[in-house]
Amino acid sequence: MTDEVLTEQRDRTLLITLNRPEAMNAINAALVEGLLAAVDRLDEDPDLTVGVLTGAGTRAFSAGMDLKAFSRGEDMRGIYTFIRRGATKPIIGAIEGLALAGGLEMALTCDLLVAARGARLGIPEAKMGLFASAGGVMRLPGRVGYSKAMEMALTGDPILAEEAYERGLVARVCEPGQAVSAALELAERVARNAPLSVSTSKRIIRATQGATEAELWEIQEPLEAAILASADAKEGPLAFSEKRLPRWAGH
Repeated sequence: MTDEVLTEQRDRTLLITLNRPEAMNAINAALVEGLLAAVDRLDEDPDLTVGVLTGAGTRAFSAGMDLKAFSRGEDMRGIYTFIRRGATKPIIGAIEGLALAGGLEMALTCDLLVAARGARLGIPEAKMGLFASAGGVMRLPGRVGYSKAMEMALTGDPILAEEAYERGLVARVCEPGQAVSAALELAERVARNAPLSVSTSKRIIRATQGATEAELWEIQEPLEAAILASADAKEGPLAFSEKRLPRWAGH
């Protein structure tokens, strides 16, 4: 793990913090390395069910690529590994300030977003002769609708957290400075549930983007068989019948 990314375990939640506040948590090679290591830890640790991804400070979740690092020739291509693969377990993004360009594309890789009022989310790449090639132009139409995604991409102008909430991009809006607390509260609710059920539900809901119903039934069948054969599928009903909290095994 690098100093550019910090991790802290909170019960069954892993808090992952992009730690470059002086650079508005912009993406450089060390941040990419730390983020990938944190996601590996989340997925591989059986004592973790959910992650929360945020940026240090209140100025920005992330302002995107560190152009100075890019001009020095730093290799940041690993960010595509995170953006394309994400995590097996759910990740909740906690946004304060700005989530722009690659910063918003990292946020779009999360499964749920919590944002502080007044936070700005956008893909301004067209203003710099580029386009949001790390998933922004592909994913935004499914999150905010065709017309708004087109407007955001062509103008490069951001939207506020309040509008992002109205359009379904953001699940919760909170007061400034409270995004991490709100995301951790949401993560705690997720972490009460069976880990395998949570990760399977995430996988199927993700698969609905662009798949037909027939394809989804094919995807779900082996996953459902694995759930029904799991220890947690037996523990849930047993705990209910015994009027106690379930003791999830994660398998």
